[in-house]
Amino acid sequence: MPDPDKETPDKPLSFWQVLGSTLAAAFGVQSSRNRERDFSRGRASHFIAMGILFTVVFVLIIAGIVSWVLP
Repeated sequence: MPDPDKETPDKPLSFWQVLGSTLAAAFGVQSSRNRERDFSRGRASHFIAMGILFTVVFVLIIAGIVSWVLP
């Protein structure tokens, strides 16, 4: 099976690739291959927006859990 990253090096990253990289960065488990892909094909604005969105959703989930546990 051909590697999609090798076929189209100029193609921008998909939403799912940016989301996956953001989640991997949040947990600190990003592979060097994906890090290189992100820096060569990714746009900083996409990662910033996804990071802000992830942070907002994470804080809302934590706040919801706390308000559910401590009524």
